[in-house]
Amino acid sequence: MVQEMHDGKDKDMILPPQNRPALSWEMKIKKKLKTVPPCLGVFRPTVGQCCHQCTPDSLSKKLGQTSLRGFQNLLSVNETQTRYRGWLVRRVCCALFVSGCKIYASPVSNRLERVCQSNRVKEALAAEHRAPEGGDSRGQLNHLSPLLPIINTCISPGFLRFLSWAMLKMFSSVFGSIQVNLNHLPALHRASKEGSLLVYVYVRQSAVDCALIPLVLFCHNLRVPYTVCPLHIRSSFIRSILQKVGVVLLPPSALTEQDAEMDSLYSPVMTSLVRELLHEGQAISVGVSAESGRGGRWLAHVTQLIKEGSVPDVSLVPVGISYDCVPKTNNTQVDLGSVLQWLWSLLWRRPDGSVRVHLAQPFSLKEMCESGRCRVGEWLPLQDLLLPVILNNRADCVFGRRRMSWLLPSSHYASEPKEQTPLERDFSIAIILHLIFSAASCTAVMSTSLVSSLLLYRHRKGVSASALCRDVVWLTEELLFRNRDVGFGGSLEEVVRYSLSLLAPHLIVVAVPSRRDPFIVPRPSLAAALHLALHAQIVTHTFILEAVGACAVSAMLCEVVGSGISSRVRSDGVDGEQVNGDMEFDVVLCQSELTERALQLCHLLPPGFMPPCQSSQSFALDAVDSLVRCGILIMEEIHRDVPMCDFWKRAGALSWTTSDDPYHSDSDEELQDLRSYKISQPSQCPEMLFFLCSMLAGHLRALCWATSGLDLLHAPLPEAEFVAQMHSHLCDTASQTKQHYESCSEEAAHTAVRSLIDLGVLSEERQRGGVFLGVGPLFESLENRRKLQRFISQYLFN
Repeated sequence: MVQEMHDGKDKDMILPPQNRPALSWEMKIKKKLKTVPPCLGVFRPTVGQCCHQCTPDSLSKKLGQTSLRGFQNLLSVNETQTRYRGWLVRRVCCALFVSGCKIYASPVSNRLERVCQSNRVKEALAAEHRAPEGGDSRGQLNHLSPLLPIINTCISPGFLRFLSWAMLKMFSSVFGSIQVNLNHLPALHRASKEGSLLVYVYVRQSAVDCALIPLVLFCHNLRVPYTVCPLHIRSSFIRSILQKVGVVLLPPSALTEQDAEMDSLYSPVMTSLVRELLHEGQAISVGVSAESGRGGRWLAHVTQLIKEGSVPDVSLVPVGISYDCVPKTNNTQVDLGSVLQWLWSLLWRRPDGSVRVHLAQPFSLKEMCESGRCRVGEWLPLQDLLLPVILNNRADCVFGRRRMSWLLPSSHYASEPKEQTPLERDFSIAIILHLIFSAASCTAVMSTSLVSSLLLYRHRKGVSASALCRDVVWLTEELLFRNRDVGFGGSLEEVVRYSLSLLAPHLIVVAVPSRRDPFIVPRPSLAAALHLALHAQIVTHTFILEAVGACAVSAMLCEVVGSGISSRVRSDGVDGEQVNGDMEFDVVLCQSELTERALQLCHLLPPGFMPPCQSSQSFALDAVDSLVRCGILIMEEIHRDVPMCDFWKRAGALSWTTSDDPYHSDSDEELQDLRSYKISQPSQCPEMLFFLCSMLAGHLRALCWATSGLDLLHAPLPEAEFVAQMHSHLCDTASQTKQHYESCSEEAAHTAVRSLIDLGVLSEERQRGGVFLGVGPLFESLENRRKLQRFISQYLFN
């Protein structure tokens, strides 16, 4: 990758030299000596800090302990990392390095007996009438036979060293480099020496994630965790090898995690297994899906053990993994033939892209449970939050936060001896959401993500290379200003050329003789749009406040353009009849309605974009304020006849609020009705506004298309079939319009269906064959569905 300054250990991040004639736009850049800074000033952004609201004690313990140690390429193993020197050592230094890494023993001992004798497993067997007479242990083993290999999973030093050496060799053929942030490793070493139980949590992107985290920890002499793998491994040979290096697999009969949870014994046995692993002092690595919440059940197991007192405390470590090119591992089923085919392909491919791994600061799960900052008591169903506004056109909003109960289905607790209350279940979901948000926040933005975001959201119709280079510098500075780490730096020419070469299959680069610069256009295809949208997600996560605020402004401007000046939006010097189709930016927006629009949009965001410890009202206010900071809005004051100092002549004499509300301010209450915003007049403002609106357009358009496609589906249907048909409808709609392909991914269809269920548009009916989805009685009316479409489409910039 590009060489980065200010980091002593980043010497391997250099692009390979390319012998080629320089293009005209490259010559322009070289004349101006443009560089892309990896940091603002001298130091990099500090990422991976503990949450100051949920875990203030964990944050205070770590203050002053974080050292700026830079990055290290995991694949660059040389003789300096071994105890030996010489020409022969340089040829076998990788094997010597692996043999010198520290391994913590993981004996199974009597783990199987302890799991079988746990009260949780005994009660589950009794509930299913499988308990053997007289408590015979052989009878228990017969009932638990499909789960016995999972319980006996261990870490063998010999197998671990061999597989680590093999992975270093294989990853050298797949990636150009694997850069590991060393800043928080001393904190992990201290926690390991103090005997803290560590649970590593990452957001699932690829099957490679499962292998990266154990390899990184092994190479830095940290305890290798037991890794939860969601893949269905059909080969018994591969299963036996993986279970000797601490990989916790699905049962052989289960294709997915949902299939495994159908067995009433699976959840109690896995909870008991987690309890025994933590009692042994082992670490655990869990991946969570940001769209469906898959993998969150393992975190629910840990949270349940903390609340029961079975485990004193656990330190959670969010892990951010970012790829230049996400490895394609679409198949969830793995057999010996597919593994051999993949290994054979490594012989003929060149290393492609780089990886960056950020290990965040560990924080106490017990402290998070006891702090009470995640106020799940304020969570409400989505239909309670939005249906009054959508159907009745109420001006005021219902304050609260959306409950996403589908992230942790209730069937998970059906086989537990003590079913959790809805409040406890919501708190487990809050922890899952917080970890998804924390892992995404410490994920670096790679050059391909930055360029994909610019091409997809700002220059969909194409851009010249010189203009793209200018925007790369601008967007990089904006990312660094928001404390987001970037996985590139150095010469602007090489950064842009490198990212374009990785994205080349999804781009059209046109060199016209009449133009001095090549013209770059995203390919108008489904695969290209989905690929660019996947890389651009991390940029959307960084600008989520600005994106929500921009969509709220766009909704109010559309109201001005469509129906003239409303009672809450005024125009200086322009009568209502004079507002035409050309958008007038000389408009003053009332703060209360702008915040309401942002608040309503917050409830429609996918999981992981908002921290659960922050209220929706506070997030909406921050979204509006963020537009002031970036120069899109200018704050104004509406002058009143009654002076502010005249207390007795105010319209509302007194208002009461709770004293412990952390987001309440007396000054905010006094000035709330006086604040208004005016859109700034610089020429770049409309373009910036629409760039931010486009970041959420894919998600909102998928929700709008899904609502319009309900007439075409013959409901009720099984949930999986309903989602598949909805995905097909989204693809057909995009093909008809020949644009907006980013709105028809499988994740977009799944998220849209879950939002429609939460809104009450779709009703769930549990039958013997599973969950069936059909149109709810309230939305059988075509008028109500059109109201919902109008509500969603107001946030879409056309």
